[in-house]
Amino acid sequence: MPLARAWSVALIGIDGRPVEIEADIGAGLPGTKLVGLPDAGLREAKDRVRAAVRNSGQRWPDSNVTLGLSPADLPKDGSGYDLGIAAAVLAASGAVPAPKLVDTILLGELALDGRVRPVRGVLPALLAARKSGYQRAVVAPESLAEGSLVGGIDVLAAGRLGELIAWLCDEDGLDRAEPDHGRAQPEHPDLADVAGQPEARWALEVAAAGGHNLLMTGPPGVGKTMLATRLPGLLPALGDDEALEVTAVHSVDGSLEPDSPLVRVPPFVAPHHSISVAALIGGGTGIATPGVISKAHRGVLFLDEAAEYGGERLDALRTVLEEGEVRIARSRGSVRYPARFQLVLATNTCPCAPPQETECRCSPAARRRYLAKLSGPLLDRVDLRVRMRPVTSMNMAGGESAEPTGRVRERVVAARERAAKRWSDHGWQTNAEVPGPALRREFALPPEATRLLDRGLSRGAITARGADRCLRIAWTLSDLAEADEPTADHVAAALEFRDRRAA
Repeated sequence: MPLARAWSVALIGIDGRPVEIEADIGAGLPGTKLVGLPDAGLREAKDRVRAAVRNSGQRWPDSNVTLGLSPADLPKDGSGYDLGIAAAVLAASGAVPAPKLVDTILLGELALDGRVRPVRGVLPALLAARKSGYQRAVVAPESLAEGSLVGGIDVLAAGRLGELIAWLCDEDGLDRAEPDHGRAQPEHPDLADVAGQPEARWALEVAAAGGHNLLMTGPPGVGKTMLATRLPGLLPALGDDEALEVTAVHSVDGSLEPDSPLVRVPPFVAPHHSISVAALIGGGTGIATPGVISKAHRGVLFLDEAAEYGGERLDALRTVLEEGEVRIARSRGSVRYPARFQLVLATNTCPCAPPQETECRCSPAARRRYLAKLSGPLLDRVDLRVRMRPVTSMNMAGGESAEPTGRVRERVVAARERAAKRWSDHGWQTNAEVPGPALRREFALPPEATRLLDRGLSRGAITARGADRCLRIAWTLSDLAEADEPTADHVAAALEFRDRRAA
């Protein structure tokens, strides 16, 4: 038959769209033409596929071959279409029957000798295929564990193009995916390792219980980084939908573990302060790739030495913190990546950063310039601010008063369960996700509880956004205290967290 079709998936961010691959073998001089907005890597597919077909014992047509990728106006990049192109050409030339190709998605790069190599984005591609009604998918063996995460679609593995040909001809079968239950919970550093700092430990617990952003300020060596790295150990494991959403981002990024790809643990991402804006937010040529803020989705983004990042990088986070996603426009299209993370900032109080503040040689103007890199609009989106002091006695290290991670995590999980139950009808999981209008209208507190907030607003001490964030913190404090709703004391404690200055 001179015309045949196969199917693959194009990814725009983490959203997939089925792509129809048409192969037409017509009269004319031998040659292969690929149309349908392919990128440079995809344009090379015709040469890879031709060599793979020949080295798999099949004959490439000695006539004009036209390959069309539809929708034609959808940008397509990467090498994941190789397997579909090979199948379409072989079906068009009559080398293999076409019936199985009708409801099968093909995802894989071909080596010149016919081996099938894994590609990025298998999980979101299969989710899109299942949504579109496809029954089967063929991927590389290395992607089989990732494919097993998607139920409702039969995922098969072909190690070589010859195996796919034998399956299409009903001469042999392909390996099937087995359900994967995700990786085990890893061991996190224990919170009991942190010497002293009861105020910062309490702020960390409140941040974990409500999903709030946190700023820790203090001299070097007081435990800011130690506390931040222990935050993931306080967070509950991701639910099924959250785990798939996080895994999809890591799949597009190519950072999944082959043997156990499902991400059940909240990610912890700590980039260096020299990171570029594109690497932080996402970007690159062609279709933008996810940045570290998307890899921290449903987890923690820790910016150590926050003042060293510079205003351009830090202020790029402002909209993302409000919306929980990032939208990146490039010449080849716009993409959307989820980015709902907890932001943890740690910074010194001045450029020289001595162990004792009395030894600081910076002028007041230098200190103000240094901390001014954390702009007011950014700090207004940080719920909790805590000032840490130097440890003055080693007797506090490992003492009975230093609670371990497990005990604190129990309180955090209980508080999160209370919040999730309260907001379940609205679809919110944590107090930090609740919009301000809902807190002020549907869940309004009595006037005597919010009197301090009203006074702060009238004096200009806090903004309207800051008042909403105080209400969220108050609800978290009441959840930790197992109260039905926040009281005036909870609101006062929340306002105290907001009022603390970085210097």
